[in-house]
Amino acid sequence: MRNSIIQAIEQKYLKTENIPQFEVGDTVDVATRIIEGEKERIQVFSGTVIMIKNSGINQLFTVRRIVNNEGVERIFPTHSPFISKVTVRRSGENRRAKLFYLRDRVGKAVRLADKRKVGKKEEAPAPVEKGEPAVAAAT
Repeated sequence: MRNSIIQAIEQKYLKTENIPQFEVGDTVDVATRIIEGEKERIQVFSGTVIMIKNSGINQLFTVRRIVNNEGVERIFPTHSPFISKVTVRRSGENRRAKLFYLRDRVGKAVRLADKRKVGKKEEAPAPVEKGEPAVAAAT
């Protein structure tokens, strides 16, 4: 339970638009704003989300990718003004909150299975009984 005074102060600093909707195991592209002198550019860091921790203004997520056969992890504050956009490329299926076991894996073993989409099954047409004549389609 958080203090209501702290929550009220933090509320104005939370992002309200473009809130990233992703989970642990998703492959994401994180677009960060980088300011160099007077110039500003956007750099994309893509990888797998291996951890999300804390909540509110303190929420962080860690993204891991392999660069030149070396694992690189970067921690991003979710509500940072320097994060311009987070795009989900793939949703990975997992059963854990933190995927630290991926640090020990190499190559194709790092990939997670795609998350299955759950949807309504289409209803099959009712079977025709033997005694009834077949009804013609709309003419």
